[in-house]
Amino acid sequence: MDDKLLNFIQSNSPDGGFLQSVYWRKFQESVGRKAYDISASDENGELTAFANIIEHKLPIVGDYFYIPRGPVFSIFNFQFSIFKQFLNDLIGSAKENNARWIRIEPVNDEILNLIIDNLPKDSKIKKSAVDMQPRELLVMDISKSEEELLAGMKQKTRYNIKLSQKRAVSVRVISNFLRRGGPISKQYVEKFLELIKITAKRDRITAHQESYYRKMFETIPSEILKLYIAEYERKIIAANLVLFFGKTAVYMHGASDSEYRNVMAPYLLQWQAILDAKKAGCERYDFGGVRTQPHLGPLLIKEREVKSSWSGITKFKMGFAPDIEPIQFPGCYDIILKPARYNLYRALQKIKRIF
Repeated sequence: MDDKLLNFIQSNSPDGGFLQSVYWRKFQESVGRKAYDISASDENGELTAFANIIEHKLPIVGDYFYIPRGPVFSIFNFQFSIFKQFLNDLIGSAKENNARWIRIEPVNDEILNLIIDNLPKDSKIKKSAVDMQPRELLVMDISKSEEELLAGMKQKTRYNIKLSQKRAVSVRVISNFLRRGGPISKQYVEKFLELIKITAKRDRITAHQESYYRKMFETIPSEILKLYIAEYERKIIAANLVLFFGKTAVYMHGASDSEYRNVMAPYLLQWQAILDAKKAGCERYDFGGVRTQPHLGPLLIKEREVKSSWSGITKFKMGFAPDIEPIQFPGCYDIILKPARYNLYRALQKIKRIF
C-alpha cells in the first residue's frame, strides 16, 4: 500500500482505518463485489479526502454504494471548497454507476453535519435502517508497559489470563495460509471455521459463510492477517483473527469451543495478541464493537434485545480496559439518489424485521 495513503488513512481514522485500505478493497473484490476509490488533494498534491467504495447489490431495489468508516477527511488540512467538490464527485460517480443511494459512516458528528450542510440541494440524507459497523469501538492504548496494561485490567480478567497459563493452554500464531498454491496450515483454518459455526449456534449470532473467511485468508497479506490458535490437551479450543495494520492491531473475529470454557483460552489469546502488537510497533489494540449505550435506530429495536445480544461480549472486552471510554460513531447515513427505490427498501426492511 502506498505510504502516503496509508499515513493519511491512519492519521485521520480513529479506528486505524483498515476498512479504507487497499487490502480491504481487494478482499471485497475477491468475494464478488465491485469496488472503487475516490480521492481529493490540495494545490500541493496533499491528500485531503479519500473513500473506499464497495458496491452492494440487493434484490428488487438494486445497487447501493457503501463507504465503510468513511469518507476519510483530513483533520489538519480541511478545505471547504475541496470538501464540497469531493462530495459532488462522489455523488456523480454513484449516479454514473446507477447506485440508488450512498451509505456513509462519518467518524464523528462534526463530519456528519459538514456533509449534511454541503450536499447538493437536490440530495437528501437520512439515518440508515441498519448500522453496518458497530457504533462503539473499544480501542486500548498499548504503548504502556506490560505491567501497566495488566494493572489497568479488571481483577477477574487478570485472573483468567493467569488461570489459562496455569492450565497450560498454549497459543500458536498462524500466517502461512494458502496463497496461489503456496504453503497452507489447513488443519488450523478448518478448525477455525468449525469453531465459528459452534460459536454462532451457541451465541445465536449470524456468521459469515465459509467462503468469506477463506477469501480473507487468501487475499489479505500474511504480514497483516494472523490466526491465533489456543490449544489445550492437544486440542484446538479457541481461535482469533487479528489484523496488524500500521500502528493499530484489530481483533476481527473470535470463536471458541463450548467445551473447555473453564480454561479461559479467549483471555490468553487476546493477551498474546496485545503483546505481539506491542512488539510489532503498534500503539493501539482495537477490540472491535461493544455496546455501553442503547442505540435505537429507525427500526425501533427493543432496548432489552440489544443489551442482551451485546452484554456478554461487551463485558469480556471491557475487562481488558475498564477505564477507557469507547469511541462513539454516529452510525450509517444514506445519501438518497433514487427516492422511490430507497423508500421501497425501507419498507422491505420493516417487513423483514417484523417477520
